[in-house]
Amino acid sequence: MFARVLRVAAVSLALGGVGFTAQAQTSPAPAAGSPAGEDPVVAKVNGAEIRRSEVTRTIASLPPQVQQMPPQMIFPAVIDQIINGKLVAEAGYKANVQNDPEVAERLKRSEERIVQELYLTREVQKRITAERLQEAYNKFKEENPPQDEVKASHILVESEDVAKSIIADIKKGDDFAKIAGEKSTDKAAAQQGGDLGYFTKDQMVEPFANAAFAMKPGDVSQTPVQTQFGWHVIKVVDRRQSTPPSFEEVQEQLRSQVSEQVIGELVEDLRGKAKVERFQMDGSPMPETPPAGTVTPDSAAPAPAAPATKP
Repeated sequence: MFARVLRVAAVSLALGGVGFTAQAQTSPAPAAGSPAGEDPVVAKVNGAEIRRSEVTRTIASLPPQVQQMPPQMIFPAVIDQIINGKLVAEAGYKANVQNDPEVAERLKRSEERIVQELYLTREVQKRITAERLQEAYNKFKEENPPQDEVKASHILVESEDVAKSIIADIKKGDDFAKIAGEKSTDKAAAQQGGDLGYFTKDQMVEPFANAAFAMKPGDVSQTPVQTQFGWHVIKVVDRRQSTPPSFEEVQEQLRSQVSEQVIGELVEDLRGKAKVERFQMDGSPMPETPPAGTVTPDSAAPAPAAPATKP
């Protein structure tokens, strides 16, 4: 299984060298002049050295299930794949494939993609300021105002009669949590004594939510509540207003959101300054689109008819 996954990954790297090159940048090679012990030679192919850093970068580009395998298993196999790749590349150079126009075209496309990525990354880093993130957080809080929350427990059963019997037992003093653990068909909540935690009204099905939010802390439903899941006996434990997550809790979400905004603004600005010409699939000119609000002969409203005159 391991060998097959590794072979597939090796072919993927061979056919998609661009992606591998970009990923490899995340594991930088040791700086020039670093002691040999920090990046030892682990193999040679016709005299050409393969260093440990190259093996490490290759492993980092492989599927997660391969990366998690023991190093003593994966390291020799990856070295073999790198050796195979070096031999194939060497054969390709001997066949002068590097002079093929397709190589130059692929390199050009690869360089363009890498330039795009680096430019956008650096521009986003410059434009995402603490002030902009704080503005995004303030907007997030405005769009997600505090909501009423209820903390409740429930006992879910299959019939109304069983639910009524449970309500009667609770009124006699039987423990709600104990009954939930023994009889509730909601096994996940039953393990917690029926506890559902805090929830907002829109997080529960309507009959259940309406009943729970009409109750006060300490109340147990006087009649069973039916939903598509069965019959519920509800106990409300607490009520409160939700509090928004802290800035630190949503910081990465905000950073991702602002990054998308920055990239959109940047591209829009570049397009606004550029002369962009578009053509149809066959290369012929695109039909002209009249400016918004322009009245064309086809779209003009018909002239009103002359008033009728008496004979």
